Amino acid sequence: MTIAAPSGRQVWRLALPALGALAADPVLSLVDTAFVGRLGATELAALGVDVAIFSFVFAAFNFLAYATTPMVARARGGGNLAESGLIVRRAQILALLIGLAGTLVLVALAGPVVRLMQAAPEVVDPAVTYLRIRAFALPALLLITAAHGAYRGMQDTRTPLIVALAVNALNAALDPVLMFGAGMGLAGAAVATVAAQTLGAVVFGLLLRRRAAAEDWPRRRIRLHELRVFLGVGSALIARTVLLVSSLTMATAMAARVGTVAVAAHQVVSQLWFLLAMIIDALAIAAQAMVAELLGKGAPEVARALSGRLVRWGLVGGLVLGLALWLGGPVLAAVFTGDAGVREAIVSVAPIAGGMQPLAAVLFVLDGVFMAMLAVRRLVASTGAGFVAAVAALAIVAATGAGLVGVWWAITAMVVARLGVLWPAYRSAVTWARS
Repeated sequence: MTIAAPSGRQVWRLALPALGALAADPVLSLVDTAFVGRLGATELAALGVDVAIFSFVFAAFNFLAYATTPMVARARGGGNLAESGLIVRRAQILALLIGLAGTLVLVALAGPVVRLMQAAPEVVDPAVTYLRIRAFALPALLLITAAHGAYRGMQDTRTPLIVALAVNALNAALDPVLMFGAGMGLAGAAVATVAAQTLGAVVFGLLLRRRAAAEDWPRRRIRLHELRVFLGVGSALIARTVLLVSSLTMATAMAARVGTVAVAAHQVVSQLWFLLAMIIDALAIAAQAMVAELLGKGAPEVARALSGRLVRWGLVGGLVLGLALWLGGPVLAAVFTGDAGVREAIVSVAPIAGGMQPLAAVLFVLDGVFMAMLAVRRLVASTGAGFVAAVAALAIVAATGAGLVGVWWAITAMVVARLGVLWPAYRSAVTWARS
């Protein structure tokens, strides 16, 4: 039987709702950034340090989405709905266990962790307060992450989008009420995030229970060795994300060393850059789900053709978005802060962040392709190369005093190094023959 590649309409039907869902977390952070920016440069710098820390913790365990999506897609591509249901349950159990443990660690070690980021003395206390409160959202956040992976594997990105919109609406409504109305300041932003993400986890739990009943997923108890099997894939992805986020966290730490103005500007530009990355990552999600399903059906050549189309679309999207960030730096700076020094710093690095966007876009799509193959060793090698490049570049920044501009050139070096590992492997016929 001939297996046809998904049409462009099918790809965008999956990718466009994924775009909204993927952008939800950066948008949530941007909303917080916009409100916190009105409190002052110190509070904005504290938020920047905390977002970097929390992103590191979250990204270390985002295998709950990235491993779940291709595993569910392959199982369903082979017609095994029961196995796909077991995969979802394993991911949810791991999410809850890891989230609870992570909350305990962050609450207990908030002070040392913030100081490890080399934050300025005036930034430490507000950063510790925010981090300890937001830590209580970690179990909910990881449950949401696993649920996103499950629904993507089912090629349903509309449901995660609806839940994400509800989470962001609640956060946006609570931010001004708690921060300004209740006089909680930065702590109010943290409480709003905890409340919103808890709502999202509850809604996803109810929806997955309904799906389990409709598809008659197995109700047997999940055994410990089954979690170990899931973690076999996850452990490599943990190494990959730790290397990746370590590179970005070191960049934030270097910006913090430069000064409060630099790290405040870095917070704004990095959140904008991540938002653009999430836009392109919608194509990576399509790759994870659709390429994995085609591989599950035994059609690697069809999967390869689809991947090529997604890479080309990613490059075009990266060019458009990068140009927008490059040219829109002054306007964006005025939106996010009233501090003249911070605005000037934002404008100085926006062209670098925008200029690297086309390369980053191709990289993000390739991440999705290799994730669909569950080629986790290649992904680890890529992020390892990026980590080495970032360390070397940041060492030069420290030695030369290149400041925030140097920090963003270091991030560019990381992107180029990662792409240098993945691109030749993607072009190799051997890679696809082994998939």
